[in-house]
Amino acid sequence: MTAKLMTGTQVPELEVKTLAGKLWKISEQKPQNLTMIVFYRGVFCPICHSYLAEIDRLLGDFKQLGVEVIALSGDSQEAAKQSKDEWGIQNLAIGYEASLEFMRSWGLYISKGAFENEPSLFCEPGLFLVKPDGILFYAAVNSGPFGRPPISEMLSSIEFVLKKNYPIRGTE
Repeated sequence: MTAKLMTGTQVPELEVKTLAGKLWKISEQKPQNLTMIVFYRGVFCPICHSYLAEIDRLLGDFKQLGVEVIALSGDSQEAAKQSKDEWGIQNLAIGYEASLEFMRSWGLYISKGAFENEPSLFCEPGLFLVKPDGILFYAAVNSGPFGRPPISEMLSSIEFVLKKNYPIRGTE
């Protein structure tokens, strides 16, 4: 059973290896405003390809808003590198080998592979915005590969939230 994360509460520790050769920990992040964590299904997912490529393309705009971004999956290091290379990801931090237990602690849906190119189990997409103090500001969790928050809309929404000092919603 997967429990959902509640906005306004401390997020679980997130620790993942990255293709940059570093161990990335949410507790060590010091963004100006927010950390955006994007869980993706894996190298086999064509929707993940276009989604991460758009994030990579707009990464400078997120950084201008004081938002640090990481994308991660349960893929192996080799599969994560394949995603980065084949999808043309230039600057987006990519984490890999996230465990199923870890994914469940973040409230993600887990799917069984249904096609030859899919792993036996993998996470469905999730996007989280975390404040510098580790408090969850926003969560979007999908039960399938489609219906993700549009990245350009996330960018303009974050700009609005920061400008208006918008409160955390969905806390009750």
